[in-house]
Amino acid sequence: MKKVAMFTLCSGLLLTIASGAIAKDLRVVGSWNSLTMFKNFEQPFWTEKVPAAMPDVTVEMTSLGQVNLNGPAVLRQMDMGVFDVVHTVADYVVADSPVLAGLDMPALAPEIEQARSVVDAYRPVVAETLARDFNAKLLAIAPYPAQVIFCKGAVAGLDDLKGKKIRASGWTTSEFVTALGATGVTMSFSEVPQSLQRGVVDCAITGSLSGYSAGWGEVADHIYPLPVGGWDYVITSMSMKTWESFSEAEQQQLQEMITDELETPAWQVTAEETIAGVDCLTGKQCAHGEPNNLTLVPISDNDLQRAQEVLVENVLPAWAAKVSPADVAQWNETAGKQANIQIK
Repeated sequence: MKKVAMFTLCSGLLLTIASGAIAKDLRVVGSWNSLTMFKNFEQPFWTEKVPAAMPDVTVEMTSLGQVNLNGPAVLRQMDMGVFDVVHTVADYVVADSPVLAGLDMPALAPEIEQARSVVDAYRPVVAETLARDFNAKLLAIAPYPAQVIFCKGAVAGLDDLKGKKIRASGWTTSEFVTALGATGVTMSFSEVPQSLQRGVVDCAITGSLSGYSAGWGEVADHIYPLPVGGWDYVITSMSMKTWESFSEAEQQQLQEMITDELETPAWQVTAEETIAGVDCLTGKQCAHGEPNNLTLVPISDNDLQRAQEVLVENVLPAWAAKVSPADVAQWNETAGKQANIQIK
C-alpha cells in the first residue's frame, strides 16, 4: 500500500515537472480596499484573471488596511517571505528609499499625459531601486486621481494654508506645505476623517475620488483641486524569490497581463476619476454614491506659478540632499527632462 501511494505521489510529481507547471499559492497585498484601484483593478486581476489564465496559480488576497503595516514594513515583510506581491503607495516607503520620491514630486506634472511620460522615463530607476532596497521585482506603476487639498474651514488658495496642520502622504508633500508656512503631519489614510473632525489636522491631501470614497467629504467643507500632492502612485512589486520561481514564459505572461489588464486601464481612468471625484464632492452628478456639498475653490494662475516655485526652490533641493549626486543626475536625465525641470 505504501509503495502504491509513493508511486502515485512520484508519478504526479513527474507529470508536474514534465508539464513545466508547478503549483503556486500567491499571497497578495492590495492597496486600500475601499478605493477603486483595489475594487476595480487589483482584486479582479489577482482573484479572477490570473487564476483563469494560469490554472496552476492560486491567490490569497488582502489589503494594506487589513495587514495594518505602516510605511515600508509591508515590503520588508515581502522580502522575508510573508507576502509574494505588494501594491503600496510609493510615498509610504520613501523614508527608507528616498530615490523613489523622485517619481512623484508635488506640482511636477499636473497633467496626466505629462505624468505618464515622467513615470515611463523614471521607471528603470524605480525598478533598480526596488531590487536593491527590497529585493523586489517591479511589475506596475499606476496613479490614483490627482492629489488635491481637503480642508475643514474656509480657504481661498495656497496663502490660506499658512499656519494650518496638513496631512501629507509623504515627506515631499510635507516639505511642500512646510514651505507654504503650514505644518506637515504624517498619518495613515484611514485616520484622516476622524482627525479632520476632531481638529487634529485642518486639511489633508489625497486623490479627489479616493477622498470621496473614504468619507473625507463628510467632514471637510472645502476642496482646492490644485494637484499639490502629485499623483500618489501605487507601485506593484513581487518578491524576487517568487518572481524567479516562475519560468521565463510564465514571467512574460504575467508581466503582459499586468501591463494590459491592470496598469494600462488604471491609467486610462485616472483623469476621469479626478473629475468624477470633484463632482461627487461638490454636489454634482455622482455615479459613485450620494454627493457631498463641499465648496470648490477655483485655482488661480498665481497659485500654479507659486507651486512650481516651491517645487524648484524648496522640495527638489531638499530631496537632492537626501540622495547621491549620481541619483540627482539620473533624475535630471529622466523625470526632470520630461518635466522640463533640472536640479542645479
